[in-house]
Amino acid sequence: METKWLEDFVSLSETRSFSQSARLRHVTQPAFSRRIQALEAWAGVNLVDRSAYPMGLTDAGRTFLALAIEMLRTLQTSKAMLRGYATNSEGVVDFVAPHTLALTFFPSWIAGLQSTFGEVKSRLTAMNVHDAALRLLAGGCDFLVAYHHPSQPLQLDPSRFDMVVLGQEVLAPFSKVNTDGKPLFSLPATARKSAPYLAYAPGAYLGHVTEFLLKGIQTPIHLRRVYETDMAESLKTMALEGHGIAFLPMGSVRRELSENRLVEVCLPKGPSLSVEMEVRVYREKQQTLDVTNERAASLWQHLVAQAAT
Repeated sequence: METKWLEDFVSLSETRSFSQSARLRHVTQPAFSRRIQALEAWAGVNLVDRSAYPMGLTDAGRTFLALAIEMLRTLQTSKAMLRGYATNSEGVVDFVAPHTLALTFFPSWIAGLQSTFGEVKSRLTAMNVHDAALRLLAGGCDFLVAYHHPSQPLQLDPSRFDMVVLGQEVLAPFSKVNTDGKPLFSLPATARKSAPYLAYAPGAYLGHVTEFLLKGIQTPIHLRRVYETDMAESLKTMALEGHGIAFLPMGSVRRELSENRLVEVCLPKGPSLSVEMEVRVYREKQQTLDVTNERAASLWQHLVAQAAT
């Protein structure tokens, strides 16, 4: 039995969709299905009720879900305890965050804590939002830093996890600047001459938020998908090279905006093409590690007090 099978099963219990979980786990749907079947073969019983829509878990599956989460937590706890034997590991706070936040928000945020909280020895792991949430669920980190939009809430039980809002972020469309200082690509485009669209790959959190935004626009803007990737930084690079319009977090393009290399694309009339998100940090209410990370606990209390003021 492989640990990735357990992670697959936990993911499937959340999405109730083989195709969606396969995308989030970055495997093909047939490969994902085979891994779930391998887990069921190992368990000797059906864990998934495939006759229902959306699919659900069998009685055995619901029982095994709690066990799977506990097994993943035990593995992560063991890993954390072993790290305690490493030199200079005392007081290190483990963070997980999506790649975009890891590159743009986290460095300045952690630097700002130096003046209000003191030195923070941090270890940051960047991964997609879905895997980051699984890492927190399995007890593999102290904190999860993530975006939040009401259309795409993280499936974290509020009775089990605490949350603090760290700030706001705006997702908006950007284009390379032409020689006149205006967007190289403007909106709305036309059906005959649509605008090239640099999109997020299926399953990306910012992609879901972008889709929510675009579905709410009544005015046809005529975008033509020419490129897709999981990474906002890759979309920014493509936009800077003049390949199309990309929806990017404002925090990731501040330098390019100030240098007049990118410009926000706005409709001359009609609704805004931007959407506001929160940046949140999550932590489990009850820590199960044999030795509680006192530095992480102190930092959490500081963040709660800071948010209250």
